[in-house]
Amino acid sequence: MICMNVISRQFFGPSIGFHSEVAKFAVVISTFMGISYAARKGRHISMSAIYDTVPWRIRKAMAILIPLVTALILFALTYVSFEYVVNEYERGTTTAYLGMPTYLMYLFIPLGFFMGGIQFVRNLFVNIVNKEVYIGTDALDYNDNKPEDRHIDDQMQV
Repeated sequence: MICMNVISRQFFGPSIGFHSEVAKFAVVISTFMGISYAARKGRHISMSAIYDTVPWRIRKAMAILIPLVTALILFALTYVSFEYVVNEYERGTTTAYLGMPTYLMYLFIPLGFFMGGIQFVRNLFVNIVNKEVYIGTDALDYNDNKPEDRHIDDQMQV
């Protein structure tokens, strides 16, 4: 939609009026619905400089602590963003060109936060139940995670 608007402006003069509204809807929906998918597949952004260098036991502890904290934050953001959606609904604001209620777009924000929080809780339980380290419900840790490596890490700590 954004590319079509650029082409339209360049070759035909006027801009497509509703392009920014459609692009905004697409970005909000894909961003916030993607939180849950990224958490499940272990594709979320992570600062792994410390995580990658610590022994297996510490990585395992971090694989339990990080999803717990992240889930709590996402659930708090769910609450705050839901209040914002309710506020938008009560105000009755609509988009300029399409005339759609803005709360319909913003509804995907708390939904995405909530679904992401559920995925991080699942990641937490997967790491508690299994001996391996998981970075997502469907993704094992990308570091060498073989049982013999754990013994080497354990011996090095002694």
